[in-house]
Amino acid sequence: MLSRKPYHGRLRGLVVAFDVGTTYSGVSYAILDPGEVPKIQGVTRYPAQEHVGGDCKIPSVVYYDQHGTPRAFGAEALQDHIIEQAEDEQWVKLEWWKLHLRAKHLAASHIADDDLPPIPLGKSAVDVLADFMRYLSYCTQKYIEDSHGVNLWKSVENRVEYVLTHPNGWEGPQQKQIRRAATLAGLVSGSPEGQDRVHLLTEGEASLHFCVSNILASEALSRMPILQEHSGQEEEQPREQGVVVIDAGGGTIDLSAYSMRLSPASFEEIAPAECRLQGSVLVTRRAAGLLKRRLEGSKYCSPEILKQMTEIFDKTTKLRLRNAEDPQYIKFGTVRDKDPQYDIRSGQLRISGKVVADLFEPSIREIIDAFRKQQQASAIPITSVFLVGGFAASEWLFSSLRRYFEALNISLCRPDSHVNKAVADGAISYHIDHLVSSRVAKFTYGTECSVPYNPSDGEHRTRQKHIYRGPSGQLALSNAFASILTRGTRVAEKQEFQEAFAVRRSSQVACNSLEVPITSYRGSLDQPIWMDNERDQFSTLCTVRADTTKLARSLAPKRTADGASYYALEIKLILLFGLTELTAQVSWLENRLTGMRDRTPAVLVYDDPA
Repeated sequence: MLSRKPYHGRLRGLVVAFDVGTTYSGVSYAILDPGEVPKIQGVTRYPAQEHVGGDCKIPSVVYYDQHGTPRAFGAEALQDHIIEQAEDEQWVKLEWWKLHLRAKHLAASHIADDDLPPIPLGKSAVDVLADFMRYLSYCTQKYIEDSHGVNLWKSVENRVEYVLTHPNGWEGPQQKQIRRAATLAGLVSGSPEGQDRVHLLTEGEASLHFCVSNILASEALSRMPILQEHSGQEEEQPREQGVVVIDAGGGTIDLSAYSMRLSPASFEEIAPAECRLQGSVLVTRRAAGLLKRRLEGSKYCSPEILKQMTEIFDKTTKLRLRNAEDPQYIKFGTVRDKDPQYDIRSGQLRISGKVVADLFEPSIREIIDAFRKQQQASAIPITSVFLVGGFAASEWLFSSLRRYFEALNISLCRPDSHVNKAVADGAISYHIDHLVSSRVAKFTYGTECSVPYNPSDGEHRTRQKHIYRGPSGQLALSNAFASILTRGTRVAEKQEFQEAFAVRRSSQVACNSLEVPITSYRGSLDQPIWMDNERDQFSTLCTVRADTTKLARSLAPKRTADGASYYALEIKLILLFGLTELTAQVSWLENRLTGMRDRTPAVLVYDDPA
């Protein structure tokens, strides 16, 4: 196991991690007592699931009544009397609702909002997330009070730190939604102090921390030539090895690649994180389509029976497939259910193993494609792959990936148990151990800008229609792109990226605030220069807003060649990409004689996702 240091805080604390998944959700926590080594624990009792020992997750299911009031969550929503009441009172059952929050840039032609259960009228996906997190918070408080005493909870309840995880492919707009949901759920206030107690983390990085604590630091590392005992002779530094963690969940499959060096434990991201919308629910969704086509025209093609068969496939057949040569069965009825024309005998539908295996193929292809991209982007050889997440329980997925990786002489490891608690436990480890020291930019980031017109430049001449005269009187070209950070760059946590700007305004009052849109480029060019090329590959990530009143007061007017006055803001935009969330500042020269610069924090404003 990972050697964990004692907690050095002055006061007792509590850190709680919520892993809200597409199909299942769970909570882990650690009590932080000064001088004591923190222990990661899971919430293992939930309403209607108290009898399940060690089960750390509940279904991500919510029932809403006709007034939009949540009536049942998790395991409670699966009870017979709740299902009966829901039918009588026409409640709305929500499953897979997390996919409504997905980043729309994810390649997902196979799924659209219309394919998902609709959100109840008057509710948004953020409201549902808030309701579900409020329920998880209630369950967490009750579990801690029952397990550790009411007094312990009361001693920390106003300073609980929350780690909230999300798929690798979610970015600023989705992070904003999670923070808003946490506030609506009452976890924290919307004040800066309240928001400081919320920490967002990718599911991939959380899974890495789980693997370090539970796999890498034990059985796997004993077989890996990473750390050698130093003798009295001079030895080479232990070489780095590449590790990829595949978090195969219900909705998304996240791949994260890291270099691994121990003594002390240190991990650096070595390739852009990958996120594919091909989790286990997509296999189930393909099975539903298969069953509907296959049983069309039979007495078993009613929506109710098809739904029952799909649920049985999801819970049994999908997990049991081991050999594509063996037939698979969906046991749905009684011995009287029989229709040989449709391969139904004694209440079970027979499907060839090859047909079931084909349902997995899109997911397997996406995993392999994502891995190849990370392998190509990394300068460090990948020697080990670790498979976690609920989908990792599928024998067919595991065996298919093992065949692929063994051919490359890459080891594939899967925990013996509790693969579904990797994200929640790993999120707590992230907060306590903080093993990742650098991350890799997934895209190229910069700003749209104007450049002085140069008539001798052919690229400029082809864009003559975009020429304009700015406040200074100088001819300029719009649609230029100034890169601040390029895709694939490894970024340390505290590393700053700066871009100098000269913003010209016609009045001093107009200089009191500054707004700079940050643009992401998702295309293949190493150094994009013009935004009118590949326009569809550019999108606004967020807008940086800063109060520059202090700078504006010090500005003196300047004159154009024809005598008009204008003001020039000469600033540096400072972005920190190395943390799990983007942060920004704006700086300017305060004293030209000493070179002293002043800084002001900036606010990042994200448009609500469409």
